[in-house]
Amino acid sequence: MIRKPVVNGQFYPNERHDLEKTIKSLTQDESSKVNAKGIILPHAGYFYSGGVAVATVGGVLPRKRIIILGPNHTACDCGFSLWAKGEWEIPFGKIGIDEDLAEKILKEGDWIKEDYLTHKLEHSLEVELPILNYFFGEFKFVPIICPVSSLNIYQEVASQLFKAVKKINEDVLLIASTDMTHYEPDQAVRKKDRQAIESIINFDEEELIAKVCEEKITMCGVAPVAILISCMKKLGAKKAQVRLYQTSADATGDCSSVVGYVGIIIK
Repeated sequence: MIRKPVVNGQFYPNERHDLEKTIKSLTQDESSKVNAKGIILPHAGYFYSGGVAVATVGGVLPRKRIIILGPNHTACDCGFSLWAKGEWEIPFGKIGIDEDLAEKILKEGDWIKEDYLTHKLEHSLEVELPILNYFFGEFKFVPIICPVSSLNIYQEVASQLFKAVKKINEDVLLIASTDMTHYEPDQAVRKKDRQAIESIINFDEEELIAKVCEEKITMCGVAPVAILISCMKKLGAKKAQVRLYQTSADATGDCSSVVGYVGIIIK
């Protein structure tokens, strides 16, 4: 089963040469790469958030096995949805699904289910693949869409992932895809995002959820980020560090209504 891209030519260039040129133009210092357990990436168009995503992926050592958690922006809601078989097509070629890891995840609990429909039009996972492929080369991955739910369910999902990852005799990189606060003045967005980022780097998913509700922080990926934090603690992660934070104003110069983007590396 092959998933065709749905935001090529919109969020990132459709042609291989143009895509490679775009990512290369966003690449800065690649001298120091760390051994990461997890990362958080934005998923807007590359013009807006590509610099943050490239700086973050370019700052970690490549992995051959990856799990990507993303939010659901579509009207199709089938719960925690895992695409279990086949390949995803991008301008650089096809990225294979890690079918062995996907099967292990599905066997370790009942929250994450095999589902393909929810993935058909969702962009938050697809957007990460060209950048990962550019820096990592060949890899296999498991894409999972995560709907908004409750703290205890996020922790149950994290346990399901943790049990599967522990059965793999290789390092697995976990990625949460999210944009931060949406469509407020630049100063307000930065203030709200600082609060959310503080909870993330403190590995406190409960506080993150509370802040998102209390402060009306419109980060779209609170579900995948909360699951990632919980799973990282189970995997023994000790440090989370902001690689780069920007808003869309850094690209457009318009501070009146912006979106925030953060890249975080977890070790």
